[in-house]
Amino acid sequence: MSEIVEIIDTLEGRLKKLVQKLVVLEQKNSELSQELSKTAVLYKNQSQQIEELKKQNESLKIAKSLLGSDENKRDTKLKINSLIREIDYCIAQLAD
Repeated sequence: MSEIVEIIDTLEGRLKKLVQKLVVLEQKNSELSQELSKTAVLYKNQSQQIEELKKQNESLKIAKSLLGSDENKRDTKLKINSLIREIDYCIAQLAD
């Protein structure tokens, strides 16, 4: 009979340890979930900043090419031709 009591006590002790470990792991999981959420928000913000910077960079490239620098003559010509085609298209639309 005492053996059964010892086994039960051992099982209870092990269960208590498992419950304590479960509580610790749940807390850790909660902390990691919060950290993941913060990281996701940070990633989203940085992605938006990257896109804005890419747009600014492209705008600066276009502005520089329109200034007529020697390095970007080809780009300047292509951009001007593109703008002329757009204007021609608009005029054609207005004429119809």
